[in-house]
Amino acid sequence: MAARDTGSLLVVGLLLFIHTWGAWGAVEVNMEDRVEVELGDTAQITCMFTTEDGIGGTIIQWYYVKYTGEKQRIYYLESGMSYAEKGTPLSDRISVNGTGATGVVVLTIEDVQLKDELEFICIVKSLTVGTAEGRTKLRVFHTPEMPRIEGVQKGISVREDGLSKIGTCEVNNGYPQPSITWYKGNMPIRSVRGVINVVPSITTESTGLYSVKSELSMKVVKEDEDELFYCEIKYSIPGGTNMMETPTINVTVFYPHTALEMWIESPKGHIKEGDTVTIQCSGDGSSPSTFTISGPKNSSSDSDVLVVENVTRLNTGDYVCIALDMESFNDIIVNTSVVVNFLEDVVIKPAEIIVPKGGELQATCNALSSLPTKAAWLKNGQEVSKNHTLDVKDVTFDMAGTYECVVTAQEVEGLESSGAMRVHVEGGPKIQTLNSTEVEESMDTMVPLSCHVRGYPHPNVSWSTSEGKIVPTTSEKETNDVVISSAIVKVTGDFIVYCNATNTFGDDSVAFNIKAKSRGVIIAVIIVCILLLAILGSVLYFLYKKGKICGRSGKQDLNKGKSGKDNIVVEMKSDNTEEAVLLGVNGEKQAPNDQ
Repeated sequence: MAARDTGSLLVVGLLLFIHTWGAWGAVEVNMEDRVEVELGDTAQITCMFTTEDGIGGTIIQWYYVKYTGEKQRIYYLESGMSYAEKGTPLSDRISVNGTGATGVVVLTIEDVQLKDELEFICIVKSLTVGTAEGRTKLRVFHTPEMPRIEGVQKGISVREDGLSKIGTCEVNNGYPQPSITWYKGNMPIRSVRGVINVVPSITTESTGLYSVKSELSMKVVKEDEDELFYCEIKYSIPGGTNMMETPTINVTVFYPHTALEMWIESPKGHIKEGDTVTIQCSGDGSSPSTFTISGPKNSSSDSDVLVVENVTRLNTGDYVCIALDMESFNDIIVNTSVVVNFLEDVVIKPAEIIVPKGGELQATCNALSSLPTKAAWLKNGQEVSKNHTLDVKDVTFDMAGTYECVVTAQEVEGLESSGAMRVHVEGGPKIQTLNSTEVEESMDTMVPLSCHVRGYPHPNVSWSTSEGKIVPTTSEKETNDVVISSAIVKVTGDFIVYCNATNTFGDDSVAFNIKAKSRGVIIAVIIVCILLLAILGSVLYFLYKKGKICGRSGKQDLNKGKSGKDNIVVEMKSDNTEEAVLLGVNGEKQAPNDQ
């Protein structure tokens, strides 16, 4: 019994020794849980291990797990010898860095494909202390293309039964599968039975990438006409997630009119005769509708705009707009009033008036209008009164002529009318001369004369001389109670010409004193000029003798001749001969060679 117990203790002790020794020399392998890489990039999977055996006592093998669960070896490394297994999908694209001497080996996979998304196993086997393994999952990613959104092209009525399609969003060629979320404004849209329905569809392309499509249908309301819809796409990338957004779309929502509005678009403010009036009609709905507008004088339009050109006061009245809903065939009616303001022709009383000189001028000016008016009287463009009545006392000839009365409507710009009145100031003639009555001209000169004569009735004007001769009138015209008469006389000596004016109220005359200029004065002037020329010639010749003209040596030549006062000569030449005649101061001729 004691011997049996002793043997049992020896077996237990041996087992404990073996277990402890194995723990000291066990193989350990450390690997990342996952490695993430973009499609087409290069992936590196690291295997780190520890073992008491050297490189010669260690075998390293790489496997991947098939979709069936089986393991497929792809790489073998032992005692510095390594090779990739042939005939696997990875044979041409993998390599292993390191010999294991440092406890690190790296599996490199080039041009990563979607089918490479597998679990990879690194198995390290020690010839003395056992075997250990580590596993890493390879994740492959591909960023999808830019998403597209398309809204319905036709309008949607709020009266439609059931749900109406709003639009579709689509994103193609992503991996893993991207997701689509609809937004209305800034709020995400979720399916609600009978109100909103979001239907996704997923397509796996031949490349293994995913394309996702989402269709939104909903029950539209009036408020949706101002809403913007868009889609948000979320997709995975190495190390996290990313997102993209589509452009926004809106939908045309048809809803019935509940009220109409009618207004005058132009002109703004008061309307006057001759204007072009534009009337518009609009409703608060958006359903397809037909509009008609009608008004006085058979003015009408089969649209929501009515244009009436060159309106008159007969266009004043009520205008009616009718909107017929093409879905329900219900109509709505609204009206508005139009007032066309007018101003008739000016009436002046009297239109022509004769006022005695020194008397009083009175006239009235009015025009029938739909608005209050104001009047202004003008003469020669200058304002003389601001009342409908013109009242002028102590009238003079200057007040004769044409007066214009302008009547304007006070509240409408451009609405005005005007008329004219002719005023004659009755009185005897009054002559005005525009030039001097003292005239001095040479004999036989023709002298024009004129005089302006005021008075009414228009005076008769005649011309005569102090010798009793009648001078014919060359022209005569009448303007604004002024007679302008002209005559032409010939200067034959000193005499007087009379401008005579007369009418039933008296007469007037003006005398023009005509004087002939004397011929003796002219002769005296000519003689003085000749003497001045002679003196100038003498001075020039004197300077010539002194040698101060033209730089000639005339002084030496002249010294050879005679000296004395007779040597002062004047040389006179004609244009037709080279011969010069020299005259001394005493008037004697000298030969040219004596010069």
